[in-house]
Amino acid sequence: MSNFWDLMWLLLTSFFMVIYLIIMFQVVIDLFRDHKLGGVAKALWIVALIIAPFLSVLAYLVVRGSGMSERQMAAMQHNRAEAESYLRSMVHVKSPAEQIADAKALLDAGTISVDEFNTLKAKALG
Repeated sequence: MSNFWDLMWLLLTSFFMVIYLIIMFQVVIDLFRDHKLGGVAKALWIVALIIAPFLSVLAYLVVRGSGMSERQMAAMQHNRAEAESYLRSMVHVKSPAEQIADAKALLDAGTISVDEFNTLKAKALG
């Protein structure tokens, strides 16, 4: 029976250790994400995290925890805007006039019928 409780204790301590590490990484990421905090203050927080990890994480969450979500949201919005601008630069979307002109060229070449041209035209305008 002691093997069962040893396993339960191992699972419980492992669970809380993983949670603690996730919180610790979030604190370190937030430290380097904050551009308003100076280099000396960042270094002091890192030293505190090394010397007294549990207490310094709690202190960080109390002192600077309110801004963590704001900085994370700002970083996510910045990353999203960068991704959208990159995608826009990679994809060239034709205007409706260009689409209709291309369809007209296909109609004149005899590649598509008048009905197909009207369908493409309606799709470009709609």
